[in-house]
Amino acid sequence: MIYSSTFIFAKKQFDDAFHTLDQVIAAAAKDLPGYLGEESWENAATGLVSNVYYWSSLDALQALMAHPAHLRAKAAHANWLAGYRVVIAEVMRAYGGGDTLAGIVEFDTP
Repeated sequence: MIYSSTFIFAKKQFDDAFHTLDQVIAAAAKDLPGYLGEESWENAATGLVSNVYYWSSLDALQALMAHPAHLRAKAAHANWLAGYRVVIAEVMRAYGGGDTLAGIVEFDTP
């Protein structure tokens, strides 16, 4: 199984503390066994940002959620975010055609 965790948020003001914590969380995610990659999108019309992370197991995803840096960020989210939503999903299928798309995570689904 492959799982995705999508973090959709509206930005406030990002400071040095945010950027430092964000870098620590990104490094922790990439170091976890089961991390497959991520994609990021910003909607120019609404300003909403969407980060999609892909995982080979729920255990890997839950390991990031339990990471101390992630817990600190979650506790302080109101300092940097106007609001957020998280969507955890099981990836049933992924397919496409044509040229490989830069910045898109490539993986095989069962």
